[in-house]
Amino acid sequence: MKEARKSVAMAKLNNCPTSPRKMRLVADMVRGMEVAKALYVLKHSGKEASIRLEKLLLSALSNWQAKNEGVSMDEANLVVQSISVDGGRMLKRVQPAPQGRAHRVRKRSNHVTIVVGAANEAPVVTEVNEAK
Repeated sequence: MKEARKSVAMAKLNNCPTSPRKMRLVADMVRGMEVAKALYVLKHSGKEASIRLEKLLLSALSNWQAKNEGVSMDEANLVVQSISVDGGRMLKRVQPAPQGRAHRVRKRSNHVTIVVGAANEAPVVTEVNEAK
């Protein structure tokens, strides 16, 4: 059980001042990718949310390194296992409208959780096949 926890690391970003919809567009680009490829995609994306997501991914990688000190990240074959974007707190502001009225402006934020771990290859199945 502890070995399973050791192979997975996570990082969380709370109250990020970007709308959840915009952040999900970027999160969907890197979900399930290898870490090196995901970092490349985030680095070269034109979206503003990709900057924050890149920093979060780097944070998750450093968390993984802290758990697995003797292991190289290249050998571990790390993958973005899951990434979820939830709505955060909403700031409500007022914008003046014609004829003395006011419209409500909702400034949205989001919470992002990213989980990085080893790629789920099937080493157990190959060992069983070799044994037969």
